[in-house]
Amino acid sequence: MRSGVLWLMAGLSMSFAGCAVTQPESNEPPPLSEASFNTRILELETSLAQQCDASTAFIEQQLSQQQVLTADVREVGSLLRHLRQEVASLEARSEDPVIIREECRVEEPEDNKTLLGRSEWVGLPSIGTYLKARVDSGANTSSLSASEITRFERDGEDWVRFKLALNEDDVVVEQIRDEWIEAPIERRVKIIQASGEESRPVISLLMTLGPIRENVEFTLNDRSHLDYPVLLGRRFMMDIATIDVAETYLHDRPEFPGGEPSEEAADDEAADQDDTEE
Repeated sequence: MRSGVLWLMAGLSMSFAGCAVTQPESNEPPPLSEASFNTRILELETSLAQQCDASTAFIEQQLSQQQVLTADVREVGSLLRHLRQEVASLEARSEDPVIIREECRVEEPEDNKTLLGRSEWVGLPSIGTYLKARVDSGANTSSLSASEITRFERDGEDWVRFKLALNEDDVVVEQIRDEWIEAPIERRVKIIQASGEESRPVISLLMTLGPIRENVEFTLNDRSHLDYPVLLGRRFMMDIATIDVAETYLHDRPEFPGGEPSEEAADDEAADQDDTEE
């Protein structure tokens, strides 16, 4: 009997010991020490700094690519401007007539009038040439020297075909000298002279003079016997320009394909005679 009790107690003891051995361990991580915490923070700071450096390098790369694209765009713009000049030169050399259509007027501030001399260079972009002009506030309407003036009809509208009436001394882009020019007639004016009454067509041309860029109405008549192929009257100067009769050529000669550089205009200006327009 005593021996049976001893065997029972021994079995229970072994059971408890086995439970203690097979009990699973806890999954909680051990607490961090101060050194481990500082090491982990340093690793995070290093990783963040590397990410910032990578972002900065990416931004610099994008800026560099943007600068390259900007330079390419500017180069393309320069090539386009050069191409337009070549196209204008080719068109000027063609035998087809120059057709002029009205262009938008660029308004100038009324309180910023341009000072003009009694003689100035004007540019006619629609035709492709520069010409000398007499600025005369005593004349009402501007005038352009023209010959072989022929009226015709196009699309139900009145048009006119003509050539510039120039003498050998007139300065012009040479390839334009004998070109036919066509433009719609804006209106007609009656000119009363001692020899009788005359009707002249009026056309509108884009004209440049220094900073001025305006659509100007010109009557067409032969001025080849006068010193200037262009006359600018007070209707042109109204609100945009004033004249100082003591000065001449205050503004540079415009440049056109096939023409002479503006810096070579001094010799042509010196050849002027101080004659009074009729």
